[in-house]
Amino acid sequence: MAAEDLRDNNTTSSRSSSNGDDASVDSGFASAGASTASLPTISLTPPHLQHLNKQLENLNPMDILRFAKIFFPNLYQTTAFGLTGLVTIDMLSKLEAETPGSQPVELIFLDTLYHFKETHELVERVKQRYGTKVHVFKPLDVETTAQFEETYGEKLYEISSELYDWVAKVEPQQRAYSELKVGAVLTGRRRSQGGQRGSIPVIEIDEERGVIKINPLVNWTFKEVKAYIDEHNVPYNALLDRGYKSVGDWHSTVPVGEGEDERAGRWKGQDKTECGIHNKQSRYAQWLAKNAREQAQQTVSA
Repeated sequence: MAAEDLRDNNTTSSRSSSNGDDASVDSGFASAGASTASLPTISLTPPHLQHLNKQLENLNPMDILRFAKIFFPNLYQTTAFGLTGLVTIDMLSKLEAETPGSQPVELIFLDTLYHFKETHELVERVKQRYGTKVHVFKPLDVETTAQFEETYGEKLYEISSELYDWVAKVEPQQRAYSELKVGAVLTGRRRSQGGQRGSIPVIEIDEERGVIKINPLVNWTFKEVKAYIDEHNVPYNALLDRGYKSVGDWHSTVPVGEGEDERAGRWKGQDKTECGIHNKQSRYAQWLAKNAREQAQQTVSA
């Protein structure tokens, strides 16, 4: 199936699910077989959330993780095995050693089928080192890159980056949250990474996906993260030693130049700083609505 055909199918699904109501279209991206966000398992009022963030703001990451493990049920860590995520994995292993028998925090890894081989090698090293369970989610009904490209065409990431983000990352993430009944997730986002991350709090509510996000290392710099990795001999991606400070898909990641922001190598030359999993789903609904209008205009013109 070509990317154009898939866009047609997704647009049809979006229209049928929204019943023509613009307000419901704005609630998210609808597609055949896609998971939809459920009501949150954990409810926090705005004053309660503000209070928690105020208390946690100046705690060290280990204490934030201790709190998260006690306070949040159905807690997972979502990670692409970047440096910050690896520090979190190591810290969690130390906490589990403190309290034998405690519920381990399992990992969610979105395999886009376009990760570097070094990333896959790192995943195996992390499993061997920590024994952590890793839940791998791939694009729906696809197992290999060849199958992905047979379904969506080659270089979908260039032809339609929004559709690529949805198929390779956003839908698999929603499916992971739904199948695992995730209540809260630990992320590797930090303010020092800049962009949309420059002002994130320790705890966020993702109302569209029905989960709580906890950013335990939110206050750390790249230098502090790397120092922890070195001090504790934490396994890391071999690409780091080749100038890659932030590693994503091979087609949209390049080494970082001297003096550049640590995420400058992601989507270089594009007006983009996030892959979709931390953006509002309404962004995709707007994209679908635009495609639907363009198709309608083409039909009338024909």
